[in-house]
Amino acid sequence: MPTRAKIGIVGAAGYTAGELMRLLVHHPSAEIVWAQSQSQAGKTIADIHQDLIGELNLHFVANPPELSVQASAAESVDVIFLCAGHGRSRGWMEQHQPPAEALVVDLSSDHRLDPSWVYGLPELNREAIRGHRRVANPGCFATAIQLGLLPLAAAGHPLEQVHIHAITGSTGAGQLPRTTTHFSWRDNNISIYKAFRHQHEAEIKRSLQQAAGHDQQQLHFLPVRGNFSRGIFANLYTSTDLGASALSDLYQAYYQDHPFVFAAPTQAHLKQVVNTNKALYQVERIDDRVLVTSMIDNLLKGASGQAVQNMNLALGLSETEGLRLKPSAF
Repeated sequence: MPTRAKIGIVGAAGYTAGELMRLLVHHPSAEIVWAQSQSQAGKTIADIHQDLIGELNLHFVANPPELSVQASAAESVDVIFLCAGHGRSRGWMEQHQPPAEALVVDLSSDHRLDPSWVYGLPELNREAIRGHRRVANPGCFATAIQLGLLPLAAAGHPLEQVHIHAITGSTGAGQLPRTTTHFSWRDNNISIYKAFRHQHEAEIKRSLQQAAGHDQQQLHFLPVRGNFSRGIFANLYTSTDLGASALSDLYQAYYQDHPFVFAAPTQAHLKQVVNTNKALYQVERIDDRVLVTSMIDNLLKGASGQAVQNMNLALGLSETEGLRLKPSAF
């Protein structure tokens, strides 16, 4: 691999792609060489992602350059990020067939359950991600919930009945305007959607089964739309016979070697993670229950930040490269 990996982005006009470019323009080992968008072709990146004014001198292209191994050095890429949205990545891969040696990170749901792709949750599959060239980025709710439950699952703690209440910001619905993302609807408002039937449950259950070695998890998940732009605040509880100290030790031991997951030392709140690739958790025993609070930025640790983290691992870079971000606390 060259000193700086050449990056191509498919579906580059949306929120996750904008966040991805914001990270990559300051990544010391990455260089964005093309950004594809059918709808915005010919416009400059900063026309759409206005936070990138003065940062990136590129135009959107309607179609990516030739991706074959015979592509010229100016057109070839080492890494492709698929940001076009759910249901589009699989077709794009079939149509363009990027070389096997090119790293492809899919931010959609298309390959998350595909056994030929590694599931890109570093806190579960870090070693499998290293050197792999097809990585399926987890969903945002799935990331927050899994990080809250993986230490229990890995320790063999019974998870037959897990209750989950998690609230997400409006950016989780994507850039395309719709009724439930309109400011006048979302502001001063809150609502439940896809109760007990959210699409991320399948990947959560598979990961918990992988960590526990058996499939006995029953999840009761209530997803909630929040009246803020970004972040996920998840509360999970189940019964336990472990004491408070044992629970704390269990989580600290599981995450001690993972650079982005931290125990919140005081009462946790969402602004501690917004604009970062961090995940914070709190674990408490209350009566005969364990309550876990898990927080991430849905666009970073829940999407684009985790995609860069996966790129770093797959290319043999430092896992934290380009991802040392401070939250905006006020």
